[in-house]
Amino acid sequence: MTAGGLACLALALALRPPPAPAAAPATTPVVTAAEDLPPGTVLGADDLAVVAVPVGLAPAGSAADRGELAGRVLASPLRSGEAVTDVRVVGPGLWSQVPGGQVAAPVRLADLAVATLLRAGDRVDVLGATGGDPGGAAPVVELVARGALVLSAPATTDPDARVGPAADSGLLVLAVPPDTARQLAAAGAAGTLTVTLGRP
Repeated sequence: MTAGGLACLALALALRPPPAPAAAPATTPVVTAAEDLPPGTVLGADDLAVVAVPVGLAPAGSAADRGELAGRVLASPLRSGEAVTDVRVVGPGLWSQVPGGQVAAPVRLADLAVATLLRAGDRVDVLGATGGDPGGAAPVVELVARGALVLSAPATTDPDARVGPAADSGLLVLAVPPDTARQLAAAGAAGTLTVTLGRP
């Protein structure tokens, strides 16, 4: 190719318009936890952040505005940056997991370490212990609930995390028949509760 031809080619390349930038993917706002939050937290503006995620990747049941979640109560712990979905707060999302004819009953266990072994979907038997004294009398232990479905539970035993022994106190939410919910409330008021893990 002659020098003139090369010069023309170079000029054509120089004058060619730059390629159009790739279109940014469409996003949608999603409300997340601004920091680690324990169950029972009444959500305020400082607890929440809004991030943009690609459309189609937003978790089901997530919120787009912090105002939608202000004043709601967390039913389970959240890690910083985790989306606050409807099943994480006390309300219809959590209740939708309750089988027909049952209710959601909060149960506070005496030993947090036991509670953190559990996950939503587990089945547990709840034991209530009353009596017992330093003189040697053994406590009376009875089965209060059998095969209760765990709806939410503490998530970690990390002592350095806000979501852990320093932050919550062994609160579970269980799906049980109404009569059993009353028995759980009475047993919790009269003594201490623990659970044994069964098959899901």
